[in-house]
Amino acid sequence: MGSDTRRALVVRGGWDGHLPVTITDTFVPFLKERGFAVETADDLAVYDDAERLTATDLIVQCWTMGTITQDQVARLTAAVRAGTGFAGWHGGIVDSFHDHGYHLLTGGKFVMHPPGFLDHTYEFSPEHADHPVIAGLADFRVHSERYWVLTDPHIDVLATTTFPPDELRDRPAVMPAVWTRTWGAGRVFVSTIGHKPDDFDVPEVRALTERGLLWASR
Repeated sequence: MGSDTRRALVVRGGWDGHLPVTITDTFVPFLKERGFAVETADDLAVYDDAERLTATDLIVQCWTMGTITQDQVARLTAAVRAGTGFAGWHGGIVDSFHDHGYHLLTGGKFVMHPPGFLDHTYEFSPEHADHPVIAGLADFRVHSERYWVLTDPHIDVLATTTFPPDELRDRPAVMPAVWTRTWGAGRVFVSTIGHKPDDFDVPEVRALTERGLLWASR
């Protein structure tokens, strides 16, 4: 491995309904084409290896639900704080590990989604129009799940989706859907889009996800 080769670690597992292996496998060739040496892990024991995490330039996590230990959260967050990038999409990053303050790292957590798949629009933030993750992209529609999330105020929201009024809420709710943040020297990229493989057939979804992985990497 050359000294200029970046290392990516894909951590995947948990609830299989989000097809963690199938979907992450579609991004492995992209990372390799961009010069990453890519390893995969299907066991959270990888988060016990502090040296390995710190030596990694990008961790791509696709692990829905599941249980993580306090020490594993501490090692993961310490690695990101030292400069390791952390990125993911949908339940694989914001519906993971509701334990030990994990979501302080991601800057947001999943709460619910309306039943079934719905057509809905994602709008990019004019404030961050020049951000490399979304620059040049136009608002788009997806037929899939739409996440209601709770978020940290210390994130940069790149895209939102709007929930219409319903029997409980008398006005629309604009919900963060794609965001970035920093954690010490590290960068974090989160997209709530990506329940199923064909979500990534939408060109804007594929583009912002690929760009997000690259942006987060050391």
